Amino acid sequence: MTASTMHSDSQAIRVLIADDHQLLLDGIATLLQSFPGVELVGQASDGQQAVRQFLALQPDVTLMDLQMPVMSGLDAITAIRAQHPRARIIVLTTYKGDTLVGRAVQAGACGYLLKSSLRHELLAAIQAVHAGRRYIAPEAQAEMARYASADVLSNRELEVLRLVAQGNSNRETGALLSIKEETVKAHMSTILAKLGAKDRTHAVTIALRRGILDT
Repeated sequence: MTASTMHSDSQAIRVLIADDHQLLLDGIATLLQSFPGVELVGQASDGQQAVRQFLALQPDVTLMDLQMPVMSGLDAITAIRAQHPRARIIVLTTYKGDTLVGRAVQAGACGYLLKSSLRHELLAAIQAVHAGRRYIAPEAQAEMARYASADVLSNRELEVLRLVAQGNSNRETGALLSIKEETVKAHMSTILAKLGAKDRTHAVTIALRRGILDT
């Protein structure tokens, strides 16, 4: 769905929004309307549509939700940047976890904003990213700094933790991964140490908060 032009200035920053919640889309559209020098040129409700809209509209800045149907925001960012390496994309999310920020930046995002702070930070973020700078929400920066020296989970450890998060016992996890129960226990011990967790439940909680595991 393409929005009507909000500012007549030909030098206005042209913005595309992608989010699967219509109320949020409407809210951001209203917010953008109050910003000088900003023009909303289009909206998308899933990742695949976001890619199509970007290719059709060539916006200056794209606001991208991470959790969307059909194609995730991260996949949409990757798809867009594959064709337009200089695309300027700001992630909009409720998650401030350091791992999720890292994934977004690795995918090509130039900005990372929490939806709870859009009213106060959105314009500054759009202007910064449009000017070629990076903008990371202070809360997300704090999370990244907090875990800057933290050990990274291996792919196998991630597989184990993901299955444990789904409610599987060590024995069930071992069967699903075709490894011994003792091996699963060893992996869990390493996972607890790396995450600084007290037990399995605490490990899953930390992993979800940091964005190591998807919700």
